Order: sequence, then structure tokens, then C-alpha cells
Amino acid sequence: MQSANMLLRKIVRSSVLPYAAQHGMKKDLFPLSRTLSLSLFLKQDNSCKPSEKLDLDAWKKVMKSGLQEEVSETVSEPQELSGLAAARATLEMWRLAGRLVPENVSEEQLKMFMDCPSKSAKKKYLKFLYLKELYKKNDKRKMEEKRERKLEAQEQTSKTEETRKSPFVCLWASTMDKAYSWRAAQSMIFGQPLVFDMSFEKEMSVREVANTVKQLVLSESCNRRSVDPFHIHFCNFKDDSLYHREFLKYYREAWGKLLITVTDQCYTEVFPKDKLIYLTADSPKVMQTFDHDKIYIVGSMVDKNIKTGVSLARAKRLGLETAALPLEKYLLWNTGAKNLTLDQMMHILLTLKDTADWKKALEFVPKRKFCGFVSKPVSELKKTLDLMNTLKLGKRQQEVQKEFAKNYSKK
Repeated sequence: MQSANMLLRKIVRSSVLPYAAQHGMKKDLFPLSRTLSLSLFLKQDNSCKPSEKLDLDAWKKVMKSGLQEEVSETVSEPQELSGLAAARATLEMWRLAGRLVPENVSEEQLKMFMDCPSKSAKKKYLKFLYLKELYKKNDKRKMEEKRERKLEAQEQTSKTEETRKSPFVCLWASTMDKAYSWRAAQSMIFGQPLVFDMSFEKEMSVREVANTVKQLVLSESCNRRSVDPFHIHFCNFKDDSLYHREFLKYYREAWGKLLITVTDQCYTEVFPKDKLIYLTADSPKVMQTFDHDKIYIVGSMVDKNIKTGVSLARAKRLGLETAALPLEKYLLWNTGAKNLTLDQMMHILLTLKDTADWKKALEFVPKRKFCGFVSKPVSELKKTLDLMNTLKLGKRQQEVQKEFAKNYSKK
């Protein structure tokens, strides 16, 4: 019996105890009751009868089954508890790898991610969540920028209101307004007339009429602030028309106090025909100089669809002289129609009236429509280019004939 006990001690020390020292002690593979029972069993030498025999194979099976149960328990517990943690770990790995993974993922989204049938489906779902999160961030950023711009605008308006409330600025504005009004009143007596033809209401839509009135308001303010303003005439103007309603929206009570002439008569009834010149882009005659004795007519029309020939036909029916601005003579035209807005026409005519300089006047043409100013008219430049091309072609023909004569004999 003693020899059997000694043999059992050697087996336990050589096989089980080193494994327990490396793994079992850290992971509690051997419970306290089992170790105590083992020590008691080893100490009880006298209790065993000499006739009893120890089955070593059965003991090994018992020990192996206990170890397998402990290891299976330690493996199954993290699998049950860390399903979501494993999914989060994979998401972190994919994020570090540079894939499209959202920063904040809820438990429901993780469960949906785990339920995806394939890897491609998981990638698509994560991309959807990433884009959704990105759109939310962009919307939030835009809202913050909008809020900042709104606060800045409020601060600027408050500053401008404070400056407007200052007595010096109020005095200066009132005195300048009086000076402008005095100039406009003088122009009504001594100034050169400028006629706006208000008979194109039927050729325009409501929106185009509103744009026309807006341009006319800008023209009137520009004329009132000039050194030598025109005496503006609104001819063929009817009450309760679209023009009239739009003007009332802008001026309200000041409409009746404007220093301009408004009439429902035609300009041929107000002025002599020999002094009238209708300015239209469709005219074959080009305006060379500004004549201070003439009365220029501008059609009050905004044609988005570019209805060519409407104002020219009206001028021909009335038997009036027409003229077009010399845009091709001074500008290297790029793209777009050669129709200008009413406020641009007002700026050009006022500059011509004050300086008689076409280059200064045509600076009010939009920069997108021309490439630059030219020293010679475009027609003359085209003629010189055609001459150069013909000369080059003539020389080339002679060179070709000489080469042909050299290569081939007279035979």
C-alpha cells in the first residue's frame, strides 16, 4: 500500500501539479474542495486496507474529465457574455484599417450588424450608418455657421443703426437729399429730356415687368445723384397698369413727390419728331457721338427670351430715327446678347453727357460680355486678318507650284 501511495504521489507531481501550477492556479481550475480531498486521500494511508488496489487508469480519466469541464466553462462564459463586445472589437479593427465605420454605434445597430448574412452586407450597412452620421454632422455644422452669420448681421445692423442715429450723419443725409432734389428740380426746367417708353407691358410677363420697374428705380436714383441729371419722362404710362402697381410698391407715398414727368401721351405728341432718336440694339445705324440737342428714347423692356426687333419695329412705325451703341467699335465682344439693362444705359448716357468719352462710358458694360477694349474697330481688324490670310495662301500656292515643277519634268 505504501508503494502504491508513493507511485500515486510521483504521478501527480510529474503530470497534474505542474499543469495546475501554470494554468489552474490562475484560472481556478482546481476548486478548494477537490484539493483538500486529494490531500486527505494522500494522508490517509492507514485507512486503506492492504487488500485494496488503486486503479490508475480510472483516476486519470477522472482528472482529465474535470480539467475539460473547467476549460469548457471558461471558454463558454466569454462567448455568451461578449457577443456585442466582439462586434465592437471588429468595428474598431475595421476603423483602424481605414474602412467607413461610424463613430457612435448603438446596441440595436450592433445587433443588426451581427444579423447581417454576409461580410459585404455588413460593409454596406456600416457604410450606410457612416454616411448617415456624416450628413448629420454637416447639417449641424451648417446650422452653426448660419447662426454665426445671423449674429454677425445683427451686430452690423446694430452698428449701422447707431451711426444713423448720430446727429452729424442725419444732418449730412438731409442736406445731401435736399441738394439732389434741387438738381432734379433744375433739370425739369433746364435739363435735357430722356424718355422711357412704357408701352411694352403686353410683350412681358409679370415677373419681367417687376424687373423692369426695379431697373427704372435704379436709373432714377442714379440720375438724381449725378452732377447734371436728365429730365426723365415716362411716356405711354397708364394708371392702374402693372408698371404703376410695381412703382407704388417701391415708392409708396413718395411716388407723387418724384421730380419726373409721367404722362399717358406718346413722345411724338410731346416732342418734335426730328429731335427724337430711339436707342435700340437692333438698329443698323451706329451712334458716333452724344448729341446734347437730341432727345433719346429708351424702351422700358426686359426680354428674357430676347425678342429681337420689337423696339425697332415700333420706331419704324412712328417714323423715328434709330441708333445703337458702338459696342463692336470699342469692345472685343465675347458672348451674350448686346442688350443692356436700363440702369446700365442710364450710367452710359450720363457719362457720355459729362465727359463725351466712350471708353469711360462703356466701362459700365458687364465684364463677362467682352474681353477688352480695342484701339481699332473690329471690322477693320477682320479686314486686315483676311488680307493676311489671302497673302499667305497666295505665297503657298506659288511654293507648291515650284515644288511640283522640280519633282516632275515637262514630259
